[in-house]
Amino acid sequence: MNSIPVTENVIQLTRLRFVNAYLVREPDGFTLVDTTTGGAAAALLAAAEERGAPVRRIALTHGHGDHVGSLDALKERLGESVQVFMPELDARIHAGERIVDGKLPGAWPKLSTVPDVRLDDGDRVGSLEVVLTPGHTPGYVAFLDTRDGTVIAGDTFTTYGRVAVDSHFYLRFPFAAMASWHKSITIESARRLRSLDPTMLLVGHGPATRGPAPVMDQAIARAVGAPAEAIAKPGAARAPDRARS
Repeated sequence: MNSIPVTENVIQLTRLRFVNAYLVREPDGFTLVDTTTGGAAAALLAAAEERGAPVRRIALTHGHGDHVGSLDALKERLGESVQVFMPELDARIHAGERIVDGKLPGAWPKLSTVPDVRLDDGDRVGSLEVVLTPGHTPGYVAFLDTRDGTVIAGDTFTTYGRVAVDSHFYLRFPFAAMASWHKSITIESARRLRSLDPTMLLVGHGPATRGPAPVMDQAIARAVGAPAEAIAKPGAARAPDRARS
């Protein structure tokens, strides 16, 4: 597990050289954003211990296996000392509900952990504000660190080779596009993240990007086939009309 501080409050943890999780420092310990793949629990907890604080919360961007893969093992080790936060629609998918028509792409492993809190737009997890960004999955969320404007975007963007919107197939890192559920909704969510003017862009796959606005514009332009200067800053993304209540 490679551990790199990327901001004053956030440490990027990278497993298998391409799957990221994040330790977000709070006064009482760490919020762990995502859990990478299965088998990472011991390494994730060791990374937190090395940085001098326990994991107090687990906040998930979405329900794919490379982000929730070690959730059950972490919950088994930490028990009631840790709260688990998962996006509303993705939690319902893991609970067995049929949220959208058709088969969802990506790996959705069976979980025994039931989230303590189902996340919606504008919720708070410590210093992190929840930003609803559906598309990669129906309930997808990103997290805005309200202290410094860092955005933990998960898979809406990737940063291997260059910054890309995950719905846009990019040969350098094609896996996110292959697992993405809804292209046009993902683009709307990418625009919403850009409208936040993040100081730092952190993603599920790839290195951190400081001052990311220009490359986010370029990535969105490639995804929609428009000049970068034509990219507007839209309002809030929303869950798709096709989602079942």
